[in-house]
Amino acid sequence: MKEKIKDCLGKLPDKPGVYLMKEEKGRIIYIGKAKNLKKRVKQYFQGRKSQSVKTRNMVSQIEDIEYIITKTELEALILECNLIKKHRPRYNILLKDDKHYPYIRVTMEEDFPRILLARDIKKNGSRYFGPYRNSHAVKQTIDAINRLFPVRTCSRGLDSIPSGDRPCLNYHINRCMAPCQGYVDKNEYRNMMKRICMFLGHRHQQLIDELEQEMNKAADSLDFEKAARLRDQISAVRSIAEKQRAITTAMEDQDIIAFARSEDRACVQVFFIRNGKLLGGDHYFLEDISGVGAQELMTEFVKRFYSGTAFVPGQILLQNSVDEVFIIQEWLKQKKGSSVQIKVPERGDKKEMIEMAAQNAADALKNFSDRMKKEKEMAYKALEELYCLLGLEEFPFRIEAFDVSNIQGLEPVGSMVVFEEGRPKKNDYRRYRIKEVKGPDDYDSMREITRRRYIRYADDRSEEVLPQLVLVDGGKGQVSAVEQVLAEIGLKLQVCGMVKDDRHRTKALIKDGMEIGFGENKHAYRMISAVQEEAHRFAISFHRHLRSRKQVRSVLDGIRGIGDKRRKSLLKHFGSIDAVKKATVEELAAVKGMNISAAREVYSFFTKKLEGE
Repeated sequence: MKEKIKDCLGKLPDKPGVYLMKEEKGRIIYIGKAKNLKKRVKQYFQGRKSQSVKTRNMVSQIEDIEYIITKTELEALILECNLIKKHRPRYNILLKDDKHYPYIRVTMEEDFPRILLARDIKKNGSRYFGPYRNSHAVKQTIDAINRLFPVRTCSRGLDSIPSGDRPCLNYHINRCMAPCQGYVDKNEYRNMMKRICMFLGHRHQQLIDELEQEMNKAADSLDFEKAARLRDQISAVRSIAEKQRAITTAMEDQDIIAFARSEDRACVQVFFIRNGKLLGGDHYFLEDISGVGAQELMTEFVKRFYSGTAFVPGQILLQNSVDEVFIIQEWLKQKKGSSVQIKVPERGDKKEMIEMAAQNAADALKNFSDRMKKEKEMAYKALEELYCLLGLEEFPFRIEAFDVSNIQGLEPVGSMVVFEEGRPKKNDYRRYRIKEVKGPDDYDSMREITRRRYIRYADDRSEEVLPQLVLVDGGKGQVSAVEQVLAEIGLKLQVCGMVKDDRHRTKALIKDGMEIGFGENKHAYRMISAVQEEAHRFAISFHRHLRSRKQVRSVLDGIRGIGDKRRKSLLKHFGSIDAVKKATVEELAAVKGMNISAAREVYSFFTKKLEGE
């Protein structure tokens, strides 16, 4: 055992906490939690023969161990989930498609709430519903709500009602109650939002009952227009509710979780049951799981999945038991605010649901494996065509492609995208702000970003993997610029240019000053087109981000007394620069972080600007 590891093990306390395993370069490779840090961590260095190959490989790379002591094992579990989400260590079990799933956010912290798409959950007073599988599903749901209820969609601040304004078109087509003009009472509007939350929470019958009561009341008062509108809402809600399959009469909220595995990959299927109805499901892939038992796999999935979801049902049905079930239940109880049961059904309808989920997982895993196999075959075919077409000395397993983006030299940026085995490797993508070049000079800009990328190899070429092929968006000039940089550094890499035709489509490659067409090599053509498009997309998105940020700052940051915090507060409060321009001194002073002096500066700035125009 290494001396540094012995020293670390000797310092470990007999307390609960989280431990972080680090490799030689200080990168975290594994994060775990323990009821007793000393006993748990020492186990990794004892009984090596009984460990899986994956664990033995991990232990052999450990150069340092850090730990964080917590008061309880529950705190350790929460901290472990947060640290894994942040650092994504390669030896932890991770969701392959672990991403920011979209949610619907109801801004209940506002007097007149709105409905928005959200990627992150924040403790800001809003209510969140989801996660949804993709943003399209969120937008469809929001569209359905906007057809059912006249909820406001604008982002203007409503702390005060501007005099002399008129309501927008949405009011005139009965899509908004015009709270901006004071046409609706705050309590009436918020009551409508509570019903929307019922709809999003799938409490359809409760919503229908409330709407029917109000409809009957409106009819008794001879307000037939309102009664007809409520009747249409009831009909639409019923139609949506009938499309959902009833699973149980207990009206429970449940998640059904089961998995299927093949070699070192697994697929976990989750079914969502709300109020006894199956709303749908989703599947998640886990990779590098060789040697991982079913119980450990299920435990890690439950922790990863529920650390990233806003809603926790009252009951979670699992295919296999999990470790430390009482600690996990206590953690989920804290998230939900009420008790959560984790069960492994052995018979009856619930067992059948588990089997159905497992079958869906097996089908998804097979389809995924078949698709991955086909994609890999097509990628290698494209690489083989490219290898022969260009007469390369090495097979192009790794390709790095560069592009430059600017508009008349403003905010020039560069991008590098990486393709390994014919597929994008997004963790290796890089963005560059052009610092040394003045004006729209694509050649010097290309020199700068490639020099910054490859200069590190001049000192120690063993640190990272070099590409077998470097691609640049452009012709002979760009290729010559990069070749010049590589010669100065002392690297010998094959550089080719990607040329487009008059219709801005990939046309040919430039190698050694010669233009090489693709001919019958359609797979190579498709791959190069994808590489060129991805490099351009990555560069232009960064350029747009910098440009838009500069445009916002150029208006407000020129005002005395307005810094970054006040700028953000003003935009958050009013929603747009135009709304800030129209605000009075009193309205500006009421914004969080502002005072009367700063408000006068802002008001005076825009008043003078309007007079000058």
